[in-house]
Amino acid sequence: MNWWIWLIVCAVIALCYAFDMWKFAVNANMFQLNSYKPEVHKAWLKKNQGFMFRQTHGKTPLKWTARVKRMLAAYIIVSIPLFWLFPEKLLLIANSACQPIEKSINLRYKNNALKLLAEAKVNGLKVIGITGSYGKTSVKFFLASLLSAKYNVLATPNSFNTPLGVIRTINEQLRPVHNIFIVEMGARNVGDVKELCDLVQPDLGVITSIGEAHLEFFGSLENTLSAKFELADSLPAHGTVFLNWDNDLIRNRVVNTCRTSRFGVENENAGFNATAIKINSRGSSFSIGNVRFDTKLIGRHNVLNLAAAIGVAETLGVSVDRLPQYVARIEPVPHRLQLLGSGERLVIDDAYNSNPAGSDAALATLSQFKGYVKILITPGMIELGSEQFNANMLFGQKAALIADYAALVGPEQTRPIAAGLHAGGLDSERVRVCTTLKEALNFADNIEPGKPRVILLENDLPDNY
Repeated sequence: MNWWIWLIVCAVIALCYAFDMWKFAVNANMFQLNSYKPEVHKAWLKKNQGFMFRQTHGKTPLKWTARVKRMLAAYIIVSIPLFWLFPEKLLLIANSACQPIEKSINLRYKNNALKLLAEAKVNGLKVIGITGSYGKTSVKFFLASLLSAKYNVLATPNSFNTPLGVIRTINEQLRPVHNIFIVEMGARNVGDVKELCDLVQPDLGVITSIGEAHLEFFGSLENTLSAKFELADSLPAHGTVFLNWDNDLIRNRVVNTCRTSRFGVENENAGFNATAIKINSRGSSFSIGNVRFDTKLIGRHNVLNLAAAIGVAETLGVSVDRLPQYVARIEPVPHRLQLLGSGERLVIDDAYNSNPAGSDAALATLSQFKGYVKILITPGMIELGSEQFNANMLFGQKAALIADYAALVGPEQTRPIAAGLHAGGLDSERVRVCTTLKEALNFADNIEPGKPRVILLENDLPDNY
Protein backbone atom coordinates (compact mmCIF):
# COMPACT_ATOMS: atom_id res chain seq x y z
CA MET A 1 0.00 0.00 0.00
CA ASN A 2 1.33 3.41 -1.00
CA TRP A 3 2.39 5.82 1.71
CA TRP A 4 -0.29 8.34 0.77
CA ILE A 5 -3.00 5.72 1.36
CA TRP A 6 -1.63 5.18 4.84
CA LEU A 7 -1.64 8.95 5.33
CA ILE A 8 -5.29 9.17 4.33
CA VAL A 9 -6.20 6.27 6.63
CA CYS A 10 -4.38 7.94 9.55
CA ALA A 11 -6.03 11.27 8.77
CA VAL A 12 -9.49 9.67 8.72
CA ILE A 13 -8.79 7.92 12.04
CA ALA A 14 -7.56 11.20 13.55
CA LEU A 15 -10.65 13.06 12.32
CA CYS A 16 -12.97 10.36 13.71
CA TYR A 17 -11.14 10.52 17.04
CA ALA A 18 -11.34 14.33 17.14
CA PHE A 19 -15.04 14.24 16.25
CA ASP A 20 -15.68 11.68 19.01
CA MET A 21 -13.83 13.83 21.55
CA TRP A 22 -15.91 16.84 20.47
CA LYS A 23 -19.10 14.80 20.95
CA PHE A 24 -17.92 13.77 24.41
CA ALA A 25 -17.02 17.33 25.40
CA VAL A 26 -20.38 18.78 24.28
CA ASN A 27 -22.36 16.04 26.07
CA ALA A 28 -20.18 16.15 29.20
CA ASN A 29 -20.62 19.94 29.35
CA MET A 30 -24.40 19.59 29.42
CA PHE A 31 -24.18 16.72 31.93
CA GLN A 32 -22.00 18.89 34.15
CA LEU A 33 -24.51 21.77 33.93
CA ASN A 34 -27.21 19.28 34.92
CA SER A 35 -25.23 18.53 38.12
CA TYR A 36 -24.16 15.06 36.98
CA LYS A 37 -27.67 13.82 37.76
CA PRO A 38 -28.68 11.14 35.22
CA GLU A 39 -32.45 11.56 35.67
CA VAL A 40 -32.23 15.34 35.33
CA HIS A 41 -30.00 14.93 32.27
CA LYS A 42 -32.35 12.38 30.66
CA ALA A 43 -35.30 14.76 31.12
CA TRP A 44 -33.22 17.57 29.64
CA LEU A 45 -32.21 15.44 26.63
CA LYS A 46 -35.84 14.60 26.00
CA LYS A 47 -36.70 18.31 25.80
CA ASN A 48 -33.60 19.19 23.75
CA GLN A 49 -33.31 16.52 21.08
CA GLY A 50 -30.68 17.34 18.49
CA PHE A 51 -29.04 19.88 20.80
CA MET A 52 -25.53 19.00 19.56
CA PHE A 53 -26.28 20.36 16.14
CA ARG A 54 -27.70 23.61 17.58
CA GLN A 55 -24.78 24.10 19.98
CA THR A 56 -22.76 27.20 19.12
CA HIS A 57 -20.81 29.28 21.64
CA GLY A 58 -21.57 28.46 25.25
CA LYS A 59 -21.06 30.84 28.16
CA THR A 60 -19.86 28.08 30.50
CA PRO A 61 -17.21 25.78 29.03
CA LEU A 62 -16.64 22.24 30.24
CA LYS A 63 -14.51 22.08 33.38
CA TRP A 64 -12.03 19.22 32.97
CA THR A 65 -12.28 17.99 36.55
CA ALA A 66 -10.86 14.66 37.72
CA ARG A 67 -14.38 13.25 37.53
CA VAL A 68 -14.76 14.28 33.89
CA LYS A 69 -11.37 12.73 33.04
CA ARG A 70 -12.42 9.44 34.68
CA MET A 71 -15.67 9.57 32.75
CA LEU A 72 -13.75 10.18 29.52
CA ALA A 73 -11.62 7.08 30.13
CA ALA A 74 -14.79 5.01 30.68
CA TYR A 75 -16.39 6.62 27.61
CA ILE A 76 -13.49 5.55 25.40
CA ILE A 77 -13.65 1.99 26.74
CA VAL A 78 -17.42 1.53 26.37
CA SER A 79 -17.49 3.22 22.96
CA ILE A 80 -15.40 0.38 21.44
CA PRO A 81 -18.08 -2.35 21.75
CA LEU A 82 -21.00 0.12 21.73
CA PHE A 83 -19.85 2.47 18.95
CA TRP A 84 -23.29 2.35 17.32
CA LEU A 85 -25.00 4.09 20.26
CA PHE A 86 -25.67 7.83 20.34
CA PRO A 87 -23.03 9.78 22.32
CA GLU A 88 -25.66 10.88 24.88
CA LYS A 89 -26.31 7.24 25.82
CA LEU A 90 -22.62 6.39 25.78
CA LEU A 91 -21.95 9.18 28.26
CA LEU A 92 -24.64 7.95 30.68
CA ILE A 93 -23.29 4.39 30.42
CA ALA A 94 -19.78 5.70 31.11
CA ASN A 95 -21.10 7.61 34.12
CA SER A 96 -22.79 4.47 35.47
CA ALA A 97 -19.56 2.53 35.04
CA CYS A 98 -17.74 5.14 37.12
CA GLN A 99 -20.28 5.20 39.97
CA PRO A 100 -18.50 2.69 42.28
CA ILE A 101 -15.31 4.74 42.00
CA GLU A 102 -17.14 8.05 42.50
CA LYS A 103 -19.00 6.75 45.56
CA SER A 104 -15.77 5.48 47.11
CA ILE A 105 -14.00 8.81 46.52
CA ASN A 106 -16.97 10.85 47.81
CA LEU A 107 -17.25 8.67 50.94
CA ARG A 108 -13.57 9.23 51.71
CA TYR A 109 -13.94 12.99 51.33
CA LYS A 110 -17.15 12.97 53.42
CA ASN A 111 -15.59 10.99 56.28
CA ASN A 112 -12.62 13.34 56.38
CA ALA A 113 -14.96 16.36 56.45
CA LEU A 114 -17.03 14.85 59.27
CA LYS A 115 -13.86 14.30 61.29
CA LEU A 116 -12.68 17.88 60.79
CA LEU A 117 -16.12 19.28 61.63
CA ALA A 118 -16.44 17.18 64.80
CA GLU A 119 -13.06 18.39 66.03
CA ALA A 120 -14.03 21.99 65.32
CA LYS A 121 -17.34 21.65 67.17
CA VAL A 122 -15.52 20.33 70.24
CA ASN A 123 -13.52 23.57 70.14
CA GLY A 124 -16.70 25.67 70.08
CA LEU A 125 -17.49 26.09 66.37
CA LYS A 126 -21.07 27.22 65.71
CA VAL A 127 -22.72 26.26 62.42
CA ILE A 128 -25.37 28.48 60.82
CA GLY A 129 -27.53 27.03 58.04
CA ILE A 130 -29.25 29.30 55.52
CA THR A 131 -31.94 28.11 53.12
CA GLY A 132 -34.88 29.52 51.20
CA SER A 133 -36.27 29.86 47.70
CA TYR A 134 -34.20 33.01 47.16
CA GLY A 135 -31.97 35.35 49.14
CA LYS A 136 -29.71 32.61 50.53
CA THR A 137 -26.45 33.78 49.02
CA SER A 138 -27.06 37.46 49.82
CA VAL A 139 -27.90 36.74 53.48
CA LYS A 140 -24.82 34.49 53.70
CA PHE A 141 -22.47 37.20 52.43
CA PHE A 142 -24.08 39.94 54.55
CA LEU A 143 -23.99 37.79 57.69
CA ALA A 144 -20.38 36.75 57.12
CA SER A 145 -19.42 40.42 56.85
CA LEU A 146 -21.23 41.41 60.07
CA LEU A 147 -20.02 38.45 62.13
CA SER A 148 -16.43 39.02 61.03
CA ALA A 149 -16.45 42.04 63.34
CA LYS A 150 -16.26 39.64 66.29
CA TYR A 151 -15.51 36.14 65.00
CA ASN A 152 -13.32 34.21 62.59
CA VAL A 153 -15.90 33.23 59.99
CA LEU A 154 -15.91 30.64 57.23
CA ALA A 155 -18.76 30.69 54.72
CA THR A 156 -19.34 28.34 51.82
CA PRO A 157 -18.07 30.23 48.76
CA ASN A 158 -20.20 31.49 45.86
CA SER A 159 -23.12 29.07 45.45
CA PHE A 160 -21.53 25.99 47.03
CA ASN A 161 -24.81 24.76 48.48
CA THR A 162 -24.81 21.00 47.79
CA PRO A 163 -23.37 18.22 49.99
CA LEU A 164 -20.28 17.85 47.78
CA GLY A 165 -19.75 21.64 47.75
CA VAL A 166 -20.01 21.82 51.56
CA ILE A 167 -17.71 18.81 51.99
CA ARG A 168 -15.15 20.42 49.70
CA THR A 169 -15.34 23.68 51.69
CA ILE A 170 -14.74 21.86 54.98
CA ASN A 171 -11.82 19.82 53.67
CA GLU A 172 -10.09 22.72 51.93
CA GLN A 173 -10.87 25.73 54.13
CA LEU A 174 -12.03 24.88 57.67
CA ARG A 175 -9.32 25.69 60.22
CA PRO A 176 -9.10 25.46 64.04
CA VAL A 177 -9.23 29.28 64.26
CA HIS A 178 -12.77 29.44 62.85
CA ASN A 179 -15.55 30.23 65.34
CA ILE A 180 -18.45 30.35 62.86
CA PHE A 181 -19.24 28.23 59.80
CA ILE A 182 -22.05 29.59 57.58
CA VAL A 183 -23.53 27.00 55.24
CA GLU A 184 -25.79 27.88 52.33
CA MET A 185 -28.26 25.03 51.81
CA GLY A 186 -29.72 24.56 48.34
CA ALA A 187 -32.51 22.15 47.51
CA ARG A 188 -34.42 20.90 44.50
CA ASN A 189 -36.08 17.97 46.22
CA VAL A 190 -37.63 17.22 49.59
CA GLY A 191 -34.86 15.74 51.73
CA ASP A 192 -31.99 17.79 50.26
CA VAL A 193 -31.82 20.25 53.18
CA LYS A 194 -32.08 17.42 55.71
CA GLU A 195 -29.11 15.72 54.04
CA LEU A 196 -27.07 18.89 54.50
CA CYS A 197 -28.25 19.28 58.10
CA ASP A 198 -27.28 15.69 58.88
CA LEU A 199 -23.85 16.52 57.51
CA VAL A 200 -23.09 19.79 59.36
CA GLN A 201 -25.46 19.65 62.39
CA PRO A 202 -26.39 23.39 62.44
CA ASP A 203 -26.85 25.31 65.69
CA LEU A 204 -28.80 28.21 64.14
CA GLY A 205 -30.75 28.60 60.93
CA VAL A 206 -32.22 31.23 58.62
CA ILE A 207 -35.14 30.60 56.29
CA THR A 208 -35.07 33.53 53.88
CA SER A 209 -38.17 32.90 51.77
CA ILE A 210 -40.65 30.43 50.33
CA GLY A 211 -41.68 31.03 46.74
CA GLU A 212 -42.08 29.59 43.28
CA ALA A 213 -38.37 29.19 42.50
CA HIS A 214 -37.60 25.60 41.41
CA LEU A 215 -41.31 24.77 41.40
CA GLU A 216 -40.59 22.54 38.40
CA PHE A 217 -38.63 20.23 40.72
CA PHE A 218 -40.66 20.51 43.95
CA GLY A 219 -44.03 20.23 42.22
CA SER A 220 -45.90 22.40 44.75
CA LEU A 221 -45.36 25.20 47.25
CA GLU A 222 -46.28 22.74 50.02
CA ASN A 223 -43.31 20.55 49.05
CA THR A 224 -41.08 23.63 48.89
CA LEU A 225 -42.20 24.64 52.38
CA SER A 226 -41.55 21.15 53.78
CA ALA A 227 -38.12 21.05 52.16
CA LYS A 228 -36.98 24.41 53.52
CA PHE A 229 -38.33 23.74 57.03
CA GLU A 230 -36.15 20.65 57.25
CA LEU A 231 -33.60 23.18 58.55
CA ALA A 232 -35.83 24.21 61.47
CA ASP A 233 -36.72 20.58 62.16
CA SER A 234 -33.01 19.68 62.38
CA LEU A 235 -32.01 22.36 64.90
CA PRO A 236 -31.48 21.42 68.57
CA ALA A 237 -34.00 22.59 71.18
CA HIS A 238 -31.60 25.34 72.32
CA GLY A 239 -31.04 26.47 68.71
CA THR A 240 -32.78 29.36 66.98
CA VAL A 241 -34.30 29.63 63.53
CA PHE A 242 -34.72 33.11 62.03
CA LEU A 243 -37.86 33.38 59.89
CA ASN A 244 -38.97 35.86 57.22
CA TRP A 245 -42.15 37.13 58.87
CA ASP A 246 -43.28 38.92 55.70
CA ASN A 247 -43.79 35.56 53.99
CA ASP A 248 -47.29 34.17 54.52
CA LEU A 249 -46.25 30.54 54.07
CA ILE A 250 -43.43 30.86 56.61
CA ARG A 251 -45.54 32.83 59.08
CA ASN A 252 -48.25 30.16 59.12
CA ARG A 253 -45.87 27.25 59.65
CA VAL A 254 -45.59 26.11 63.28
CA VAL A 255 -42.11 25.40 64.67
CA ASN A 256 -42.02 23.18 67.77
CA THR A 257 -38.46 21.92 67.65
CA CYS A 258 -36.47 25.05 68.55
CA ARG A 259 -36.68 28.74 69.38
CA THR A 260 -37.74 31.23 66.72
CA SER A 261 -36.83 34.81 65.86
CA ARG A 262 -38.44 36.97 63.18
CA PHE A 263 -37.28 39.51 60.61
CA GLY A 264 -39.05 41.51 57.91
CA VAL A 265 -39.73 44.85 56.26
CA GLU A 266 -43.55 44.81 56.29
CA ASN A 267 -44.65 43.06 59.48
CA GLU A 268 -44.40 45.04 62.71
CA ASN A 269 -44.64 41.81 64.70
CA ALA A 270 -41.18 40.82 63.50
CA GLY A 271 -38.54 41.35 66.17
CA PHE A 272 -36.06 42.63 63.57
CA ASN A 273 -38.41 44.69 61.42
CA ALA A 274 -36.91 47.33 59.13
CA THR A 275 -38.93 50.56 59.13
CA ALA A 276 -38.66 54.08 57.68
CA ILE A 277 -37.09 52.58 54.55
CA LYS A 278 -35.72 54.99 51.97
CA ILE A 279 -34.32 53.71 48.68
CA ASN A 280 -32.78 55.63 45.79
CA SER A 281 -30.17 55.14 43.11
CA ARG A 282 -27.34 55.75 45.59
CA GLY A 283 -28.35 53.18 48.22
CA SER A 284 -30.81 52.52 51.01
CA SER A 285 -31.46 53.56 54.60
CA PHE A 286 -33.71 52.04 57.26
CA SER A 287 -34.21 51.61 60.99
CA ILE A 288 -34.46 48.54 63.20
CA GLY A 289 -35.68 49.55 66.61
CA ASN A 290 -33.97 52.82 67.49
CA VAL A 291 -30.91 52.14 65.32
CA ARG A 292 -30.53 53.78 61.89
CA PHE A 293 -28.66 52.02 59.10
CA ASP A 294 -27.28 53.32 55.80
CA THR A 295 -26.06 51.04 53.03
CA LYS A 296 -24.77 51.31 49.48
CA LEU A 297 -27.04 48.36 48.59
CA ILE A 298 -30.09 49.17 46.48
CA GLY A 299 -33.53 47.59 46.62
CA ARG A 300 -36.09 46.69 49.25
CA HIS A 301 -35.19 43.04 48.91
CA ASN A 302 -31.63 43.81 50.06
CA VAL A 303 -33.04 45.60 53.11
CA LEU A 304 -34.97 42.43 53.97
CA ASN A 305 -31.81 40.33 53.64
CA LEU A 306 -29.90 42.81 55.80
CA ALA A 307 -32.59 42.60 58.48
CA ALA A 308 -32.02 38.83 58.63
CA ALA A 309 -28.24 39.24 58.90
CA ILE A 310 -28.55 41.96 61.56
CA GLY A 311 -30.88 39.74 63.61
CA VAL A 312 -28.44 36.83 63.63
CA ALA A 313 -25.41 39.05 64.29
CA GLU A 314 -27.07 40.79 67.25
CA THR A 315 -28.20 37.45 68.68
CA LEU A 316 -24.61 36.19 68.48
CA GLY A 317 -23.34 39.17 70.41
CA VAL A 318 -22.14 41.68 67.83
CA SER A 319 -22.58 45.10 69.47
CA VAL A 320 -25.77 46.85 68.32
CA ASP A 321 -24.01 50.22 68.57
CA ARG A 322 -21.34 49.11 66.10
CA LEU A 323 -23.59 47.31 63.62
CA PRO A 324 -24.40 50.45 61.54
CA GLN A 325 -20.75 50.98 60.65
CA TYR A 326 -20.40 47.34 59.60
CA VAL A 327 -23.60 47.49 57.53
CA ALA A 328 -22.29 50.62 55.77
CA ARG A 329 -19.19 48.69 54.64
CA ILE A 330 -21.06 45.79 53.04
CA GLU A 331 -20.43 45.51 49.32
CA PRO A 332 -23.10 44.37 46.84
CA VAL A 333 -23.15 40.64 46.10
CA PRO A 334 -22.15 40.08 42.44
CA HIS A 335 -25.11 39.67 40.07
CA ARG A 336 -27.72 40.28 42.78
CA LEU A 337 -29.10 43.82 42.38
CA GLN A 338 -25.49 44.96 41.95
CA LEU A 339 -25.23 48.54 40.69
CA LEU A 340 -22.45 48.94 38.12
CA GLY A 341 -21.17 51.89 36.11
CA SER A 342 -21.47 55.57 36.78
CA GLY A 343 -22.68 58.79 35.24
CA GLU A 344 -25.04 58.42 32.31
CA ARG A 345 -24.84 54.61 31.88
CA LEU A 346 -25.80 52.48 34.87
CA VAL A 347 -26.40 48.73 35.00
CA ILE A 348 -28.43 46.93 37.66
CA ASP A 349 -26.91 43.46 37.47
CA ASP A 350 -29.51 40.99 38.77
CA ALA A 351 -28.37 38.27 36.42
CA TYR A 352 -27.68 35.42 38.86
CA ASN A 353 -31.19 33.98 38.71
CA SER A 354 -34.77 35.14 38.77
CA ASN A 355 -38.13 34.21 40.26
CA PRO A 356 -41.44 36.06 40.62
CA ALA A 357 -40.58 37.74 43.93
CA GLY A 358 -37.05 38.58 42.82
CA SER A 359 -38.21 40.04 39.51
CA ASP A 360 -40.75 42.21 41.36
CA ALA A 361 -37.96 43.50 43.61
CA ALA A 362 -35.75 44.20 40.61
CA LEU A 363 -38.49 46.15 38.81
CA ALA A 364 -39.20 48.13 41.99
CA THR A 365 -35.50 48.99 42.14
CA LEU A 366 -35.50 50.05 38.48
CA SER A 367 -38.41 52.38 39.18
CA GLN A 368 -36.25 54.36 41.64
CA PHE A 369 -34.05 55.78 38.87
CA LYS A 370 -35.82 59.03 38.07
CA GLY A 371 -34.65 60.91 35.00
CA TYR A 372 -33.07 57.84 33.37
CA VAL A 373 -34.23 55.91 30.30
CA LYS A 374 -35.12 52.55 31.86
CA ILE A 375 -34.25 49.46 29.82
CA LEU A 376 -35.01 45.86 30.74
CA ILE A 377 -32.87 43.02 29.35
CA THR A 378 -34.05 39.51 30.22
CA PRO A 379 -34.38 35.93 28.95
CA GLY A 380 -37.24 35.34 31.41
CA MET A 381 -37.71 33.03 34.37
CA ILE A 382 -37.24 29.25 34.35
CA GLU A 383 -37.85 26.18 36.54
CA LEU A 384 -41.37 27.31 37.47
CA GLY A 385 -43.16 24.23 36.14
CA SER A 386 -46.73 24.72 35.00
CA GLU A 387 -46.65 28.31 36.34
CA GLN A 388 -43.78 29.38 34.09
CA PHE A 389 -45.79 30.78 31.15
CA ASN A 390 -48.19 32.79 33.33
CA ALA A 391 -45.40 34.02 35.63
CA ASN A 392 -43.39 35.33 32.68
CA MET A 393 -46.46 36.95 31.12
CA LEU A 394 -47.28 38.70 34.40
CA PHE A 395 -43.64 39.78 34.65
CA GLY A 396 -43.99 41.37 31.21
CA GLN A 397 -47.17 43.21 32.24
CA LYS A 398 -45.48 44.61 35.36
CA ALA A 399 -42.36 45.55 33.40
CA ALA A 400 -44.44 47.50 30.88
CA LEU A 401 -45.46 49.89 33.68
CA ILE A 402 -41.84 50.67 34.61
CA ALA A 403 -39.46 50.05 31.70
CA ASP A 404 -39.26 52.41 28.73
CA TYR A 405 -37.71 49.73 26.53
CA ALA A 406 -37.19 45.96 26.70
CA ALA A 407 -34.72 43.61 25.01
CA LEU A 408 -35.79 39.95 25.24
CA VAL A 409 -33.01 37.39 24.86
CA GLY A 410 -34.23 34.25 23.09
CA PRO A 411 -37.22 34.20 20.69
CA GLU A 412 -38.92 31.06 22.07
CA GLN A 413 -38.27 31.46 25.79
CA THR A 414 -39.51 35.05 25.91
CA ARG A 415 -42.82 34.75 24.04
CA PRO A 416 -44.93 35.10 27.22
CA ILE A 417 -42.95 38.16 28.34
CA ALA A 418 -43.50 39.78 24.95
CA ALA A 419 -47.22 39.07 25.27
CA GLY A 420 -47.22 40.59 28.76
CA LEU A 421 -45.36 43.70 27.60
CA HIS A 422 -47.90 44.17 24.83
CA ALA A 423 -50.83 43.63 27.24
CA GLY A 424 -49.23 46.11 29.66
CA GLY A 425 -49.16 48.81 27.01
CA LEU A 426 -45.49 48.98 26.00
CA ASP A 427 -45.27 49.91 22.32
CA SER A 428 -43.98 47.04 20.16
CA GLU A 429 -41.41 49.40 18.64
CA ARG A 430 -39.82 49.66 22.08
CA VAL A 431 -39.42 45.88 22.40
CA ARG A 432 -36.56 44.05 20.67
CA VAL A 433 -36.22 40.27 20.54
CA CYS A 434 -32.52 39.32 20.43
CA THR A 435 -30.62 36.07 20.10
CA THR A 436 -27.69 37.01 22.36
CA LEU A 437 -26.97 39.22 25.36
CA LYS A 438 -24.39 41.11 23.29
CA GLU A 439 -27.06 42.02 20.75
CA ALA A 440 -29.40 43.14 23.55
CA LEU A 441 -26.74 45.34 25.15
CA ASN A 442 -25.95 46.90 21.77
CA PHE A 443 -29.66 47.69 21.35
CA ALA A 444 -29.78 49.25 24.84
CA ASP A 445 -26.70 51.40 24.23
CA ASN A 446 -28.15 52.90 21.04
CA ILE A 447 -31.50 53.98 22.49
CA GLU A 448 -32.11 57.74 22.62
CA PRO A 449 -28.46 58.84 22.24
CA GLY A 450 -27.32 61.49 24.67
CA LYS A 451 -29.79 60.60 27.41
CA PRO A 452 -28.75 58.88 30.67
CA ARG A 453 -29.83 55.25 30.81
CA VAL A 454 -30.13 52.50 33.40
CA ILE A 455 -30.15 48.88 32.21
CA LEU A 456 -31.65 46.10 34.33
CA LEU A 457 -30.13 42.69 33.58
CA GLU A 458 -32.73 40.31 34.98
CA ASN A 459 -31.52 36.71 34.86
CA ASP A 460 -28.93 35.02 32.67
CA LEU A 461 -29.87 31.50 31.58
CA PRO A 462 -27.20 28.79 31.63
CA ASP A 463 -26.29 26.98 28.43
CA ASN A 464 -28.63 24.07 29.15
CA TYR A 465 -31.68 26.34 28.67
